[in-house]
Amino acid sequence: MPIKTLNTDELAQQAGTLYEAVVVMSKRSRQVASNVKAELDDKLSYFEGFENEIEDLRMAEEQAKVSLEYEKRPKPTEVAIDEMQEHEVFFRYPAEDSERPLF
Repeated sequence: MPIKTLNTDELAQQAGTLYEAVVVMSKRSRQVASNVKAELDDKLSYFEGFENEIEDLRMAEEQAKVSLEYEKRPKPTEVAIDEMQEHEVFFRYPAEDSERPLF
């Protein structure tokens, strides 16, 4: 991924302050990472019953293929930043019950 400059003023305007924008993006990044990990664990759980047969080259290749597929995906932080810039993230304050859109 090439390095790109973020417009921090726009992010701060969306969330109120830059600090709030960073907090929202970090929480979203953790959600994305958790979802990806659960999905990967679910796919790799298929291979758990084959410990004796894991030496089979084909099974090892399939397991490696699944792992490499997830390594090529964008990082959770990158996904969270992109979602924030595209106004796809919604958040609300715990004290308030109403959602606050980011645009």
